[in-house]
Amino acid sequence: MKIGIDVSSLPYQRGVSRYTSDLVRALAAEKNTELFLYGSSLRQHRLLASELRNTLKNILPDKYQVQLDYFPPSVLDKIWRLGLLPIKNRFPEVEVFHSWDWLQPPDKKLPLVSTIHDLAIIKFPQVAHPQVLKMHQAAWLKLRQRQAHIIAVSQATKLDILRYLEIPSQRVNVVYEALPTQVATISQELAKRPDLIAAIKQRLDLSRPYLFFVGTREPRKNLKRLIQAWLPLAKDYQLIIAGEESWDDSAKITTNPNLRFLGRVNDFELAVLYHHAEAFVYPSLYEGFGLPILEAFSHGVPTIAADIPALREVAGNAATLVNPEDEQSIRQGIENTLNENKAASDARMKKMIIRLHLFSWQKTAQSTLAVYQQAIADGHH
Repeated sequence: MKIGIDVSSLPYQRGVSRYTSDLVRALAAEKNTELFLYGSSLRQHRLLASELRNTLKNILPDKYQVQLDYFPPSVLDKIWRLGLLPIKNRFPEVEVFHSWDWLQPPDKKLPLVSTIHDLAIIKFPQVAHPQVLKMHQAAWLKLRQRQAHIIAVSQATKLDILRYLEIPSQRVNVVYEALPTQVATISQELAKRPDLIAAIKQRLDLSRPYLFFVGTREPRKNLKRLIQAWLPLAKDYQLIIAGEESWDDSAKITTNPNLRFLGRVNDFELAVLYHHAEAFVYPSLYEGFGLPILEAFSHGVPTIAADIPALREVAGNAATLVNPEDEQSIRQGIENTLNENKAASDARMKKMIIRLHLFSWQKTAQSTLAVYQQAIADGHH
C-alpha cells in the first residue's frame, strides 16, 4: 500500500507530534507498505527536517520518500484552497493520504484519512484563539465534504465527533494510540545511569514524598479542585505540577510552600518525576485519550484518575477513578491509594501491566491500515 502522510506537526513537540512520529515508524515496520511523507514549515523548517530524520533513523530507505516545503501552515492552506500543489503531483503513486486534521490537500480524487485526537476546542471554546477555531472548523467542513475517513483515538472522541461534527458513524473508526516509544527508550537509558537520576532528583529537589500531575495548566485539567483536595494532605506530601503555564489561575489558590509548579520539564526529568512519585493524580474534566495514564502505568506509579469516558477506556480497572467535580471524591481517592496494603498494591501493579499491553503501536498500525483500505475501497466506488 502506498500511503501519503502529512508530517508537518513534528516540530510542535506535543502529543500529536509524537503520535505522527510513532505512527510513521509503526507503519514502516509493516509488510507491503511504502510511505510518502510530506511536510511544510517556514519558521521551524530545520526542526521539522531533524525530527523527521530522527523518526526515520532505523527505517530502510526503500520504505519511504520525503518532500518538505517552506510554506507556513496559513500559506499552505491558501495554496491548497486554490487547488494548487496537489499531493498527486508530488507523489503520483500515492493511494491514500493521512492528513493532519488542520490542513487538507486539494486532491479531490485522493482518498483521505485524518486523525482527530479530541474536540476540547469545541467543548471549551474560551480556550481557543478565534482564528485557530476558525481554521479547525474550515478543516472539519472539508473533511465532511470530502467524505474523509476519520480516526478517533477513543470511543469517547468518536461520540464527540458524531455529535459535534456530524460525520456519519461508518466513517469514524476508533483506533487507540499507545505509549510513546520514547518513554521506554528514556527509561532504559535512565536504568543505565543512576548518576543522572541522582542529579535530576537533586536539581528538582525530590527529597520529600510527593503527588504528581503533568499537563498544560488550563481549566479543563481541573487543577483548582486537585489543589483543594490535596491541601489537607499538604504537611505529609508535596504536590508537584509539571507542564506549561496556560491560562488557569490555579497558582493563586494557596501560598503553601509544598505546592510546586515546575513548568515544562524535559523527557528525562519527566520520567524521574513519574518514577519517584507516591501517586499520579489526573482529575481532568475532559480528555480525548489520556496518555499520561499509560505513562504513569509504565513507571509503576499508582494512579488516581477522573471517572470520565476517555480515561475509563484507558485506565480500565488499574486506576482509582474519582468524580472530578467533587474535591472530597478526589481526596478520598488519593488517601485510599496511599493507604493500600501490599496485596492491593501488587494486584494493582498486575492490572497496570495488563492495561499497558492492550495498547501497542503494532496494533495501532494494523488498525490504521484497515482504515486506509476502507478509504481506498470507498474511493473506488
